[in-house]
Amino acid sequence: MPSLHLSRVLCFALALLPAAKATSIPSYSKHTQDAKNGAVASESSICSQIGIDIMKEGGNAADSIVAVQLCVGVVAMYHSGIGGGGFATVRSANGTYEFVDFREMAPAAAFETMYNPPLSNTAASLYGGLASGVPGELRGLEHIHTKYGVLPWKQLVLPSVKVARYGFNVTADLVRYMASSTTPYDFLTYDETWAIDFAPNGTRVKLGDLITRKRYADTLEVIAEHGPDAFYTGAIANATITALQKANGTMTLSDLKNYTIESRATANTTYRGFKIFSGSAPSSGAVVCSVMNIVEGYDMSTPSQLNYSTHYLDEGMRFGYGQRTLLGDPKFLANLTSYQDKMLLKATAAEVRSKIEENQTLNVSAYDPSNFEILSDSGTSASVTADKSGLTIALTSTINTVFGSRVMIPETGVVMNNEMNDFSIPGAVNAFGYPPSPANFIRPFKRPLSSISPTIVEFPNGTVYISHASAGGSRIITEVIQHLWNVLDKNMTSAESARQPRFHDQLSPNTAAFEYGDPTFGVEGYSNETTAFFREIGANVTFMALGTSTAQSLRRLGNGTFEAAGEPRQLNSAGYAI
Repeated sequence: MPSLHLSRVLCFALALLPAAKATSIPSYSKHTQDAKNGAVASESSICSQIGIDIMKEGGNAADSIVAVQLCVGVVAMYHSGIGGGGFATVRSANGTYEFVDFREMAPAAAFETMYNPPLSNTAASLYGGLASGVPGELRGLEHIHTKYGVLPWKQLVLPSVKVARYGFNVTADLVRYMASSTTPYDFLTYDETWAIDFAPNGTRVKLGDLITRKRYADTLEVIAEHGPDAFYTGAIANATITALQKANGTMTLSDLKNYTIESRATANTTYRGFKIFSGSAPSSGAVVCSVMNIVEGYDMSTPSQLNYSTHYLDEGMRFGYGQRTLLGDPKFLANLTSYQDKMLLKATAAEVRSKIEENQTLNVSAYDPSNFEILSDSGTSASVTADKSGLTIALTSTINTVFGSRVMIPETGVVMNNEMNDFSIPGAVNAFGYPPSPANFIRPFKRPLSSISPTIVEFPNGTVYISHASAGGSRIITEVIQHLWNVLDKNMTSAESARQPRFHDQLSPNTAAFEYGDPTFGVEGYSNETTAFFREIGANVTFMALGTSTAQSLRRLGNGTFEAAGEPRQLNSAGYAI
């Protein structure tokens, strides 16, 4: 158990703050339709409404995204929160771009073979204290707020304090994730640290039950009053490091204190006159841009050519994932900038198109000459905001797999990430025979490769058109590409695109996976004609359930009207505009 001294220090810090007003559970208004002031979309209707309320209080898109993301960490703690990290693509009101990298970072004591026998094993990269990278979410939100926001920090944090303290109803999404992560051991019920929130009466909370996270509310209240420094130093930091080290971790107070975000240039390209801006390495926005460059050379909009346009998109994806095997943290990879720049050249896309066959797929080696593994990272949460000034943000955050490292800090309620599992492990040939990529080997202070690709699109005249962010680990890239295809080539709205069936092909495994339809979510399955065509040209066709990727999206139309769409595959998702 954590020391009583740490608990008392934290309690003392909390006691210095005014108590949250004891009101009833907050209620949230309905979706506002046609609007000119701004828009928000996230996986939670509660959080999207908080984002809209912040705008109504005079906040902008930056203030809104901070408030939304902190709320998502409360209600969707299974894959997001201040114990994790992420990335954001930001377009300022004057049209300049920044890619904010607040990805988790390997601790100082990390080393390349730390998960190899006899020292350890790959399971230690998933569960326990050794699985956590240094969390960056609060530093990322702090940077966005300081550089772009207008409201006081405290005003953005307190709505999430209220949700955590007074509770929210257990959603179908939460029920699904609890069920998927509690076999064979129901840690949510039988681990006392988790049970305080998830099984307060001895049995796990059920659909519709009220769930509170009072320790997390206390933690957020300290952060509201004293800023993100209160997380990275002091009582909260002490509690974090004590719990991680007790769980066999090596992270130190120095690791937390010295974490910094990286401000990077975006990866960008043009597509039929539209301007696409996405994330650069160690994210995978360059892959999104590369694939869009490839398919720009084909007819992607004629309905009668759907089978072929889907095939060309799939081939582009396979080449894109082949390119991705050499990406990683730019600080640790010489010549990565020039490699990324080459990925984005129209000439590179033309060279790829010259290799694509109209009526057949190729051998896997044709797409990935490096012959390295294709990284499969895990769950994430996406949010987007925009306002009438043109300030626009697409953000994706993560603690990696469901409930992260399964380490919750007892005093603070913070769920810690298991992002160390996103690094490649030397000698660990994956299930498909691919060796690990040295570009993604562990180093102290290094950030692992990520599929996250938050993307903003401008009209040819330079005004904002789309803000889009996706979640779903390695399926993020293919979801973003398909959304851009749906909107830019097929003229769909955000909501229409969200209801389209998705497919995924990351080259390894060598399969093209198509979503089943499900009327519960309003999503039709892929046509049998298309899947049959894929089989005819030699693809290995498989099918997948809905929800392996999710996304949030908004558009600002040419007349200035905003529309926003949540994810139909997440029953509690919502997009609102004002």
